[in-house]
Amino acid sequence: MRKTVTALAAAAGLTAGVGFMTPATAADNAQLSVLHAVPDTTVDVYVNGALTLDDFTPGTLAGPLDLPQGSYELAITAPDAADASAPIIGPVTVQLASGGNYTAVANLDAAGTPTANFYTNDLSTVAPGKSHLTVRHTAAAPAVDVLANGAPVITGLENPGEETLAVDAGTISASVAAAGTTTPVIGPADLSLPEGTHTFVYAWGSLEDGNLALATQTIEGMESAPNAVPGALVAAEDNSAALAAGAGATVLLLIGAAAAVRRRTASAVRR
Repeated sequence: MRKTVTALAAAAGLTAGVGFMTPATAADNAQLSVLHAVPDTTVDVYVNGALTLDDFTPGTLAGPLDLPQGSYELAITAPDAADASAPIIGPVTVQLASGGNYTAVANLDAAGTPTANFYTNDLSTVAPGKSHLTVRHTAAAPAVDVLANGAPVITGLENPGEETLAVDAGTISASVAAAGTTTPVIGPADLSLPEGTHTFVYAWGSLEDGNLALATQTIEGMESAPNAVPGALVAAEDNSAALAAGAGATVLLLIGAAAAVRRRTASAVRR
């Protein structure tokens, strides 16, 4: 089996796994991540006809690739295919804009047929003490509800839809249930939502085959000023603690502002 990765991927610093990714830093580049969400199928991934991911296994998130803006053709083939001429998914043409952040997903549609979806990742500023959460339905399953600490927060989400929430930073117990129910078909699982980050959760796999799972992708570095709020990492369900932390942060900010005014006044008097 081939164990090499193309020069395109190597130059972009490609790594496999699920973890933190930072927004694009080069003004004229975009970032592209790839999630393999087709169960029981190892594949190769080609970008513009070049082998980019070799022996890519289900549940793996790779990237981000740092790529110049422009049009790219993605093709997913059987492992060790000679080239991209006979893909099992695609080819799919995607357009990457300057400074954009994207995720391409190889997954099953609602009926269980392998397909591909292309998502634009929101990099907008996150309010102090908050985290952004996006749930994407990429599983062979009907519409679902997403539960946080046992209560539905997203309802009727269909493949390949997505929905975004602004939530309190902290840790929640997340699960996925059939629409209109609260019995989990995925989870519950603890989900950490750090302040100033955007976490993308993918429901993938097949309900019929009993292999539904979650994959997560987190992009950090989108805090608003001030960069951190004391007590921001509170559980989403603990509203009283969140209010107390927010009040404490406000007092500290006011004290700091008053001290700064006194320093400037004293300096002006000395001059």
